[in-house]
Amino acid sequence: MRAGWRLAIQTIFLLVMLIGLTIPVLLLTLARHWNLGGSLYFALSSLVELVAITASVYLARRFLDRRSFASLGLKLGRAAFPDLLAGIGITFIMMGLIYLAMSWLGWIHFAGFAWQIDPLPVVLGQTLLYLLIFIITGWQEELLSRGYHLQTLSSGINLFWAVLLSSAIFGALHLGNPNATWISAVGIFFAGLFLALGYLRTGQLWLSIGLHIGWNFFEGIVFGFPVSGIASFPLLRMQVSGPALWTGGAFGPEAGLIILPAILIGALLIGLYTCWHIHSLP
Repeated sequence: MRAGWRLAIQTIFLLVMLIGLTIPVLLLTLARHWNLGGSLYFALSSLVELVAITASVYLARRFLDRRSFASLGLKLGRAAFPDLLAGIGITFIMMGLIYLAMSWLGWIHFAGFAWQIDPLPVVLGQTLLYLLIFIITGWQEELLSRGYHLQTLSSGINLFWAVLLSSAIFGALHLGNPNATWISAVGIFFAGLFLALGYLRTGQLWLSIGLHIGWNFFEGIVFGFPVSGIASFPLLRMQVSGPALWTGGAFGPEAGLIILPAILIGALLIGLYTCWHIHSLP
């Protein structure tokens, strides 16, 4: 079956599962009169997407591609955990440099820490909840975008165009986020290219998954920026007042020019890590 048909059928699988899972959840919420706050609603939505994306990709890979699920780049070898940790560490450096640069330019006004405002149990609970959400997000978005989309496209066209198209789709999928614009979609496109580099350099998805988890966690929870337009629970409370063209405004750094040098630095770190990693493994 041609790549386009396989992508179309996988998308149909995904939409059917999303609808099939969302309707009973909504009905149960209404019947029980549950008042879901922002973080709990976000967590529940993430769980629904986790099941739908993972199941749809598994079915497509198994019955349309006739290949194993692990062949998408999910081999649990000795490199999997180091790749995850490396991805998380690289994005800590990237987001830290963005924060330092914006502070130096006077675009950030520090307002305190979360534990100075909220009770410690609330801070710990919300931090762990959003960490879980971002782990789920990193898994499911990389499984879909750098996993099924990129690899299925590359089986039908060349790898260069597959990376570009899958990153463009990745950017378009974020247009429904709060405060999204075409500029933010372009920023997410470049983020998609960056995340694809992790897969291209290792042949596995673990580095890309670590990059995605770390990007969201450090951007939103640690340094207090919006995560692709979505507010989380920042440990560091601050306000951004710089020009939106550079800072990304209410969408976060992905919609600003500040993300481009950070991505270049992150790409260099990926290159250094993977060169060392490849040569260090027997």
